[in-house]
Amino acid sequence: MSDLPPVGTETDPEAIKAVPLRRTGRWIAAVLIAVAVGLFLWGAATNEAFHWSTYRRYLFDRRISEAAWNTMQLTLLAMAIAVVLGVVLAILRLSSNPVLKSTAWVYLWIFRGTPVYVQLVFWGLFPSLYKQLDIGIPFVHQFAHIQLQGISANFVFAVIGLGLNEAAYMAEIVRAGISAVPHGQSEASLALGMSWALTMRRTILPQAMRVIIPPSGNELISLLKTTSLVTAVPYSLELYTRSREISALTFEPVPLLLVAATWYLAITSVLMVGQHYLERHYSKGVHGRTTRAPRNFTIAREGK
Repeated sequence: MSDLPPVGTETDPEAIKAVPLRRTGRWIAAVLIAVAVGLFLWGAATNEAFHWSTYRRYLFDRRISEAAWNTMQLTLLAMAIAVVLGVVLAILRLSSNPVLKSTAWVYLWIFRGTPVYVQLVFWGLFPSLYKQLDIGIPFVHQFAHIQLQGISANFVFAVIGLGLNEAAYMAEIVRAGISAVPHGQSEASLALGMSWALTMRRTILPQAMRVIIPPSGNELISLLKTTSLVTAVPYSLELYTRSREISALTFEPVPLLLVAATWYLAITSVLMVGQHYLERHYSKGVHGRTTRAPRNFTIAREGK
């Protein structure tokens, strides 16, 4: 008799066993990297030139922690100025008005074309260039007079210098994000009776944030490290300068550099976590956002 099942009858399909692919090269690479990192850490831990006792003594020193807080204030305040001014400059760059567009382009040309250290030196010399700041109606009436040479505003000048420089880069980031939104979105909003300002606030900018957030996070982290240049103002209460001053007294520069690097890494880690959640928030609804990449499998029949 035939081994074939009768016509019209159903049989259970043969079971399939999915076996994950072996990643031998991946495990070998992981072991080699772990060994290399372990050897490096062991060599650094046993090297007396690092002066780890000095590192532990100054890691949470009050002067270092205060300098780290000042560095965070410099970063956040300067970034706030940069974001607000960057949005304005980006809108001017996209404007059809040639005067406004040219003004924004000249601003970007100057602040992107000159080193930030040179700009900070200029802000440090600002009280020498302008001894008095008048507030009021030009050539008519002055409401207030501020003597710049009589005040100590190095922190303010450092924030202004960093913020104005960073605004030039944020403007291009925001402009790229706005340009990435399809033009039909703004046309649809205007057709619904929304004003131009409401269209930008409710339609364009929320969609542009998906493009703006990642490079803005990188700019924020870069700005954190750029604060080490505010000695040009001069402002000496930020993290790097304070650690360098302490190392000049102890004659041990290496452990104090490690202390500053540790604080920079800690602050950067916090900023990166915040960037991650911002990106996830503005990426809601994007196609494939929550789709996990499939794993590679080999298929083996039962009994083989």
